[in-house]
Amino acid sequence: MRRGFGRAAGAAVVAALLGGSAAPVPTMTIGRLHYDGGGDWYANPSSLPNLLRAIATRTDLRVASEERVVRLLDDELWTVPYLHLTGHGNIHFSDSELAILRRWLQQGGFLHASDNYGLDESFRREMARLFPDHPLEEVPLNHPVYHLIYDFPRGLPKIHEHDGKPAQGFGIFLDGRLAVFYDYQCDLGDGWEDAEVHHDPPDKHEAALRVGVNLFAYSVGYAGAVP
Repeated sequence: MRRGFGRAAGAAVVAALLGGSAAPVPTMTIGRLHYDGGGDWYANPSSLPNLLRAIATRTDLRVASEERVVRLLDDELWTVPYLHLTGHGNIHFSDSELAILRRWLQQGGFLHASDNYGLDESFRREMARLFPDHPLEEVPLNHPVYHLIYDFPRGLPKIHEHDGKPAQGFGIFLDGRLAVFYDYQCDLGDGWEDAEVHHDPPDKHEAALRVGVNLFAYSVGYAGAVP
């Protein structure tokens, strides 16, 4: 039977870990969304392993070293608290995929989309289909995703130029909870990649990882400090 493994379940894992529970603590990971439509969902192959390594070394969370590739109609969706979507091209969800994604998000899941340049139009279109009554809106600068572990008082760092526009974080809120986060004109995924891929300066790579740690921590209800 499919069940939710969203923020509520993630918070329970954190509580068990920090409370010294004798019960086995599940290992969490990030799901990479394998979507249809022609976009390269597999872009930035070194990004998520690097982010998971940062989460493992900078928090007390027990996470795997590798991501899990997930399709929306697969049961594996319900084993990840954090779903990552990226690419350069078109995204398309079927009606049945939208129904599953909607239910997963309503049950506590967290979707992070990283604009890898070229997916903006199709992503906004699919989000409008997903939640017609909950449009993407800019995430306020006082939101926990900018302050939970690392502090970003000015919001997202600018990792790659794209169109030269300022980096922005957009979101969809469900009952006050940030369920979808979209980094636009920022490219966190590129920033997480191995240094030799894009030759980003170390400070940009570090800034991108810090935002990613915040996002994952928020997705599972973790509020611990960096060790």
